[in-house]
Amino acid sequence: MASAQCLCGAVAWELDGPFESMVHCHCSRCRKAHGSAFATYLAGRVANFRLSGTTHRARWESAPGAYRCFCRHCGSVVPGDPVDGQVFVPAGNFTEDPGIRPLAHIFTASKAPWYEIPDRLPRFDCYPPGIAAPSLPECRSSDPPGTPRGSCLCGAVAYRLAAAPQRSVNCHCSRCRRARSAAHGSYLFAAVTYTRGADRLQTFTLPEAPRFSYAFCVDCGSSLPRPAAGPVGIPMGSLDDDPGLRPQLHIFVGSKAPWFDIADDLPQYREFPPSADC
Repeated sequence: MASAQCLCGAVAWELDGPFESMVHCHCSRCRKAHGSAFATYLAGRVANFRLSGTTHRARWESAPGAYRCFCRHCGSVVPGDPVDGQVFVPAGNFTEDPGIRPLAHIFTASKAPWYEIPDRLPRFDCYPPGIAAPSLPECRSSDPPGTPRGSCLCGAVAYRLAAAPQRSVNCHCSRCRRARSAAHGSYLFAAVTYTRGADRLQTFTLPEAPRFSYAFCVDCGSSLPRPAAGPVGIPMGSLDDDPGLRPQLHIFVGSKAPWFDIADDLPQYREFPPSADC
């Protein structure tokens, strides 16, 4: 059994095996919804699935008849409705090892330009062979080019970098994994200026960790930078353009998801690196 919950704990779910698949998805829609380099989903049978806290779940129609779901309080991606007897759950929220490992990367033709896939898992430009589902167009910014842009999935909220980015990290702490519902969070540190929809942002702060605040669009749930003066941690999946800086290190690898292997050569730190102020 794999159990999970959103960052605030209002929505929780369990999925019993046997599990049918586990894949990393690099499509622009998953990247924006999660705010991460990619999303990892585990598939199982709906008969083995239990979901609690459904009144705390919000839904956004990302395609005709298809909904992405998130916690209306903390913004974590949570499981959507079953499809043909299957349920797909985000793996980043698991509280224990589900006992299955990722099998492939999908939608690699849409991957983030700032992320290089370091492992040798099979890669597919869109869906793997045997899946006839339609591919949706990529999310693209409607704002004029210039300084690097970012936006939510529904387009209600948009921002630009207000200064050159200072650094970029991959964070594997359990809070970031649950907030992003992903293998890890990827953050760019820079000042931002909101150009649209700042009134559509909601911020959640864990009572026991006041330094860690997460912002999301109240309409579609996409992860976004929290409003603040000066540099903030930008969830890199929300970027529409290449910021020109790649993740430079892994932090909090002591809390890493057991199902995810770090395959690159970037420096790793069990918690914060020495003298870190991020």
